[in-house]
Amino acid sequence: MPDESVKVAVRVRPFNQREKDRSAKLIIKMQGQMTTIANPETPNEEPKSFSFDYSYWSHDGFQEKSDGVLEPAGGSSYASQRRVFEDLGQGVLDNAFEGYNCSLFAYGQTGSGKSYSMVGYGQNKGIVPITCDEMFKTMDKNADPNKRFEVTFSMLEIYNEQVRDLLSKDNPKGGLNVRQNPKLGLFYVENLKRVPVGSYAEIEKRTDQGTASRTVASTNMNATSSRAHTVVTITFDQIIKSESGSETKKSSVMNLVDLAGSERADSTGATGDRLKEGANINKSLSALGNVISALADLSMGTKKKIMVPYRDSVLTKLLQNALGGNSKTIMIAALSPADINYDETLSTLRYADRAKKIKNKAVVNENPLDKLIRELKEENERLKKAMEGGGVVMQEGAGLTPEELDKMRKQMEEDIRAQLMANQAMIAENAQSWDDKLAEARTETEKIDVGGADNSRKSKEAYLINLNEDPMLSGVICHFLNSGETSVGRKDASPVPNICLSGLSIQKQHAVIFNKKGVIEIESVSGSGSKTKINGIPLTGRKALCHKDRILFGSNHMYVLMNPLKPETADNSLPKEITWEYAQKEIAQVKGFATGSAGLSKEQQIVQEQVLEILPMVSEVNAVSEELNKQKSFEVVLISAAAQEGGDITQSHASNDLVLVTVKMKNLLNGNTWLWERGKFITRRYLIQELYQKFLDGENISNIPKEQDPFWEPTEDVLIGTSNLFLQSLSYCLDFEDTLNISDYKGQEEGHLKVKLEPCDNKGKPIDEEAFVDDPHELLNKPYHFKLTVENANIHKSRFSKGIMVKYSVKNNGKVEEVKTPTVKNTLTPTFNHSKVISIPKLKQENLDFFESGCITLSIYGIQEDTMPDPKLLKLNTRELRQMENMENSTANASGRRATMFGNEIASDTSHLKTEVVLLQRKYERLQQKERRMQQICEEWSKKPDGEKQFEPFYRAVSAVANSTGTRLKTRVQMLNQMLKLQKTVALPSYKDNSSPMLRLQKEAPGLQRQKTMDPSMLSQVLQGQKYVRQMALDKSDGKHAGDGDTISLFVFDENEHELAQEASQNNGVVDYHKVAHHHYPDLQLSKAKTDSVIEEKDGTQGDQDSFGSVDLEPYMNADPEDSADRSKRFTQNGNRTGLLSDINTKREVIKPARNAVSEYSANKKTPSKSNGKRPSSADNNKTESSACVLQ
Repeated sequence: MPDESVKVAVRVRPFNQREKDRSAKLIIKMQGQMTTIANPETPNEEPKSFSFDYSYWSHDGFQEKSDGVLEPAGGSSYASQRRVFEDLGQGVLDNAFEGYNCSLFAYGQTGSGKSYSMVGYGQNKGIVPITCDEMFKTMDKNADPNKRFEVTFSMLEIYNEQVRDLLSKDNPKGGLNVRQNPKLGLFYVENLKRVPVGSYAEIEKRTDQGTASRTVASTNMNATSSRAHTVVTITFDQIIKSESGSETKKSSVMNLVDLAGSERADSTGATGDRLKEGANINKSLSALGNVISALADLSMGTKKKIMVPYRDSVLTKLLQNALGGNSKTIMIAALSPADINYDETLSTLRYADRAKKIKNKAVVNENPLDKLIRELKEENERLKKAMEGGGVVMQEGAGLTPEELDKMRKQMEEDIRAQLMANQAMIAENAQSWDDKLAEARTETEKIDVGGADNSRKSKEAYLINLNEDPMLSGVICHFLNSGETSVGRKDASPVPNICLSGLSIQKQHAVIFNKKGVIEIESVSGSGSKTKINGIPLTGRKALCHKDRILFGSNHMYVLMNPLKPETADNSLPKEITWEYAQKEIAQVKGFATGSAGLSKEQQIVQEQVLEILPMVSEVNAVSEELNKQKSFEVVLISAAAQEGGDITQSHASNDLVLVTVKMKNLLNGNTWLWERGKFITRRYLIQELYQKFLDGENISNIPKEQDPFWEPTEDVLIGTSNLFLQSLSYCLDFEDTLNISDYKGQEEGHLKVKLEPCDNKGKPIDEEAFVDDPHELLNKPYHFKLTVENANIHKSRFSKGIMVKYSVKNNGKVEEVKTPTVKNTLTPTFNHSKVISIPKLKQENLDFFESGCITLSIYGIQEDTMPDPKLLKLNTRELRQMENMENSTANASGRRATMFGNEIASDTSHLKTEVVLLQRKYERLQQKERRMQQICEEWSKKPDGEKQFEPFYRAVSAVANSTGTRLKTRVQMLNQMLKLQKTVALPSYKDNSSPMLRLQKEAPGLQRQKTMDPSMLSQVLQGQKYVRQMALDKSDGKHAGDGDTISLFVFDENEHELAQEASQNNGVVDYHKVAHHHYPDLQLSKAKTDSVIEEKDGTQGDQDSFGSVDLEPYMNADPEDSADRSKRFTQNGNRTGLLSDINTKREVIKPARNAVSEYSANKKTPSKSNGKRPSSADNNKTESSACVLQ
């Protein structure tokens, strides 16, 4: 037969309740054979497309019939269970009748709908039951007397690489062995029970038996059913009698596999765990993926020599024939439609896309029956001779030691012996007639009571029905409560309890349930120390039970009381159906965790789900610790991502506001603690389950090496607590020093940390306080440096005195950098004095946003050591130690916060407020100084004679003070002082070339010219105190500009300074002349005032003294060195523009030489025809070819 590709189908289910609660969005679309998936994070991106043999849309478009069967609504493309069977199951059945081996396996993440497609729920039966039913219907239609059928059924589970027979009560320790047939090369399960069945009803009952066995095992062993693979094998034989009387056997093996949840191995985040490699979580699925990839490469011919790794796991061994051999194989991939499962769904689609490339070569399994028997007997004779002759002779010299050769010889002898026994069993089976074997099996089947089968009693008697996290395993086990007393406990108790349970925290005499005429009560057995919870609340005495009450025995046995005699006692707020999820949420609520999803963000909902998932695991691990006396306790801890990873000065704090779910392990003897991430804990919990199973199997686990003990962990630095350092002061170039609270995850104070923030240069030298800016946007697009100094700490708890250090992370020069202070030992008051300069090459808006609302989280760690515990504690067992710890925690929590949230909002808010107070104080001082200056201006103006009061200069003076920014003023005034001092010492002669004395001054006075190349830090200030205006030399021949000419300084103090500053910054200090033309003194025609209000120009013209402008330079004119520091301090403290456009009589003589020089230059440049002795108008001024150094 030619090669045939594996058929692949995908099926998408409706939203489940969890997805509805989270308002999930649909990301899957199907059209024909095409399936597309859209990435919810990038909605504008083209959806990814996949093509399969079948794409089944079962998300919506269905209606429910009266019998509960779902069918397509009118015109919809809904794929019902029947349609899926007709496409897939019918093909399996047809191939089986033709004699081909068939395999059908379902793949997908937990909760994606695998079990629904394979098994179904209620009346909506899946592929497996419909296939079995149709098979027997077809067999019943057979009218050929020379053809008879034999069907056997087996059911096994693979969990943690161990095989359990679900149809047998007795499974050996470590599970059943998987052997390889030396002749055929195929793997089989040794001693797996294969039950003859003669009808679909018998298969259904055996399936229920296997499901009940799974439920009991998963509860007793604490196994997670979603991690287990279930394999149902139906062997269908057709014996055809020929005319000569010989019989031919046509055999088909149908493997129906429900794989474990395909959660990606990295989705739990189990990183860095020393025991990660030892855990078998998802090992079989990883191996299956490797096998599928290798087979796909083989089928496509991309590689010539490929080793298919069937031997890597038990699952791939058993599926060897299905995937790469004599089988017709179908894979159905179950998809979640929700955006919250995008990554898992995409992974499933890629897995399925890879599987469809595999090609198999199936052949009809048809052989004469007598030939099969003869070959079995001949093979047995060969095996016996090999055993009698001392086994297989091994050749030496193959690079093996004698010990290795001996071990290999024993292994081969064991395999031969097992194969010999298997062959003898097959010969014995063939010797017994099929009818006899079927009759024995039916007798056994009739005796099976899986619990809950007697539905007639459920309407008349009270009973307990089980809950399981796997919906397929809920409602499987039923215990009826007879009138009187019903005892609950372990089967090794005397007398044996009515309800026998086993597993974690189940005592020999656990509890007693009383039933008096339908009134149900429960009570723990006194002195047993048993743990029972009713509706999430621990049972402390005798309690009456109501209809639908939830009862948790020990750590894992969850039941619901159903009391049909008293249904009115049920709480009206309960849902119609009680589920495992509802019961777990109830337990979480009692422990103080919020379970409602209303108003929660997507991230918060994820955290909530993780908490609900991990809480029962923590309870289970605590129970194992008590039973194995490991002196460890575990609790759930929620930690903010910022506290885990530190701050990032390029991001807003709010964008990093995620919470990590972790588990804290504590050594109850010496107090050492460890924080495990969720993924690491799940891995450890899996290994703890393995260890506990070995304990139950009777193995001695007391002498295992500590490195292999999942409860042991080497000591590591422990997080004492965190402090949040807010950065708002950096937006204004302010220093900030504070003593921060150190708070642990419970919100309790663990100590204090003194830190300091300082703006600085790139070498860490603090910049002076003059750098204070009123508007943070002035810092944009410029380099920025600040220094963070961790000075000292004060820790409360003495157990941390062995060593203390501080860690934080920042983005330094574009790279995230982890910073750690030196460890200070043997003190609770360490002095670090550790500084770190953090540089931002170009300050951006996102940096300012982070300064404003973000913080750097400082994590304080303590060194832990394995110290000798208190001898008194060594006398206590784990349960007593935990009880003592719980009492201490209860006392502490009575006056504090619950021990579940990692965050110290109060301390953080206090620190944030301190920063704001410093900033507001600085701004307040500046406003005070402005107010005083404006009062001074008003007072001086009011004292003037009426004839000298000019409103416009007065208004400009007050407005300039009101709009001043402070920092830029000081720079301007300092430079102006230098220029005026130069003017005092330089003569201003008349030049023959008619050039300006002021311009000539720049040429002759290098001090002024150097202002163009002043200190870079001063140049970085906006407007920098100097504005350069191009003064073009006049072409004497045509009156036009020729050449660049000279540049002069223009000082502008008024409301539009910010606009001019921006232009000057963009043009290297140059601004357009026309934008400052109105600052030229001839613009103002306010010369009506007499005497003091008029300045006599050199050319006889009169000018308003305020048109030139007057500045109160008194606070800055004192150049004595001893006063400079005081002036700087006084300026920084008040932050004001002291002395803007002030007293019109002050310092007139200081600036008069410069004014006269400008006037002379202006007069000399005027055209003779227009020289009339008057000051030009504004219109004339715009045509003036000269400029001036102007104070406005």
